[in-house]
Amino acid sequence: MFAEFAASFARLALTGLCRLWTGARLRWTGCLPETVPRLYFANHSSHLDGLFIWTSLPPELRKRTSLVAAGDYWLRTAPRRWLVEQVFRVIPVERKGMRKDDCGKRRHPLEKLAAALHRGESLIFFPEGTRHVGEEMLPFKSGLYHLAKMCPEAELVPVYLNNFYRVLPKGSRLMVPILCTAVVGVPLRLEQHETRREFLERMKGSLCLLFLPVGTGRR
Repeated sequence: MFAEFAASFARLALTGLCRLWTGARLRWTGCLPETVPRLYFANHSSHLDGLFIWTSLPPELRKRTSLVAAGDYWLRTAPRRWLVEQVFRVIPVERKGMRKDDCGKRRHPLEKLAAALHRGESLIFFPEGTRHVGEEMLPFKSGLYHLAKMCPEAELVPVYLNNFYRVLPKGSRLMVPILCTAVVGVPLRLEQHETRREFLERMKGSLCLLFLPVGTGRR
């Protein structure tokens, strides 16, 4: 009972702090929140990125949406494992390729993610694979391409996070209250005969098109 209370309290405190510190809300400019399998993919510059997107979803979608996080980082210490396993809906993923299960069978690192999408759930995914420094995005890893091939029924929804790197930048432990914006774009899919490179460049470009300077609005 105490463990459940502690997890609920931490969840409310962290999500509330995230909203208060950034002042941001998701702007659904390209689609509406719907209970269909979606892969929300976003630029990644802060530990707050996934938390912000997840807590900004409507409650009914939040229950069906999991964060994707690097297992080698988030399972490294007991406090991080507690956040992943008890506080938030998180699916840890290996960043070092194929692994073996307890029976010695080789497992694809994206297997759990594909299974969630096949169940009709949604994921929050960061195709850069790690946090970048500043505004410039890193090249996209191939994970997004493989998931698009494995789960063609899932919508690929770009989410551009602007200014989040200033709130809690990589390597910093101090949060700074700064106004941020977050824009949700038009759902996309892998096109027939599209190469991996072409696909990843198009997905990255879809995020860049959503850039919205802080303090401005859209009609």
